[in-house]
Amino acid sequence: MAEKDPEGIIATDPRNNYDRKCLIIRKLLKFNPKEVFTWQLVKTVAMGQGLAVLMCGTAVTSQYLASDYHVDAPMFQSFMSYALLCLTYTTALLFRTGNGNMFQILKKRWWKYLLVGLVDVEANYTVVKAYQYTTLTSIQLLDCFVIPVLMILSCWFLKTCYRPVHYVSVCVCLLGVGAMVGADLLAGRDLGSTSDVLLGDGLVLLSASLYAVSNLCQEYTVKHLSSVEFLGMVGLFGTLISGIQLGVLEHNNVANIQWDWRIGLLFAGYGLCMYTLYSCMPIVVKKTSATAVNLSLLTADLLSLFCGLFLFQYTFSGLYIVSLVIILVGFVSFNAVATTPNPADPITPSVGWEEGGYDNLDDIINEEVVVAVLEEQEEEEGECPGVSWNQRTQNEEVPAGGRSTKM
Repeated sequence: MAEKDPEGIIATDPRNNYDRKCLIIRKLLKFNPKEVFTWQLVKTVAMGQGLAVLMCGTAVTSQYLASDYHVDAPMFQSFMSYALLCLTYTTALLFRTGNGNMFQILKKRWWKYLLVGLVDVEANYTVVKAYQYTTLTSIQLLDCFVIPVLMILSCWFLKTCYRPVHYVSVCVCLLGVGAMVGADLLAGRDLGSTSDVLLGDGLVLLSASLYAVSNLCQEYTVKHLSSVEFLGMVGLFGTLISGIQLGVLEHNNVANIQWDWRIGLLFAGYGLCMYTLYSCMPIVVKKTSATAVNLSLLTADLLSLFCGLFLFQYTFSGLYIVSLVIILVGFVSFNAVATTPNPADPITPSVGWEEGGYDNLDDIINEEVVVAVLEEQEEEEGECPGVSWNQRTQNEEVPAGGRSTKM
């Protein structure tokens, strides 16, 4: 990391009397949108919305099963998706050699994956169970609790450093969710039961917390170990746990299903959508973060509503479009700025106060003032014309005090 105020530039150079606000304005004037809205950002947004489409597919098939065929077997649906994961990824681990073999993984950390599988299964079950006690509005609002919980856990365990823009982006996304809920209320879609609202709301909060833990474990595993290992172990233990829970709680419900090709097709559609969602999510998590993935999934409810306009005759509201735009703006702004520092850039405010050596916010501001003064000096003196200070340092080695972000 570069030294703060090298050679006393701030104290001795008379040009350092410029107001800091002027320096910030000057930086904003030099802002190049192409440096932010990159092809990588476009791919990230596209992948996130692809996950939202898959989530929408699970919602639509579940809605058809519940409303048209009166099928109440959420654990059976989960069991199908876990079984597909087990058949593919667990089998792949079985034929691996060395430390990546399934038996070696189970020998070292079987109990950890048992807990992750239990958390994931119960997260899916509790949110479905909540529909029996509370309303759709409460579920949509409280389910967003997963995002702040996940951010706290990421800062705590993964040492992720969020910038102010990330917190603002999350607030923007939650504002979009509020617009969606408002549209639901205006359209009269406050669906669900009100038999025990307090219990239902508690189940939603519990589900959100469990999802946060599961997503945190997923992010750590795919970035430090492998996606196949995570999916294989979750598939194995998820199948065992959901199978036991299915036999205890839903065996009568499954036995009473009046099977035909339509119901079979809907179950198959749900299973394939959920299987694809689980398979693709680690790819997006590895390129972004679990928090970014959950922000992208906020649009899944809106996509389900748009499908419901044609399939279930839902009432349209312009607030749905407004909500979609707001959520996408928040998601794009969240991914436009990295949550971890670039190891090729020795000066970056995103390192964080403790890990990056900053004592407080003033140190970060002073650091930016130094960089701005150096750039201005070198431009006037004609050194390296057309190349900024940050660009020249991209090829330099990271100082000994720097921090690599490679996980």
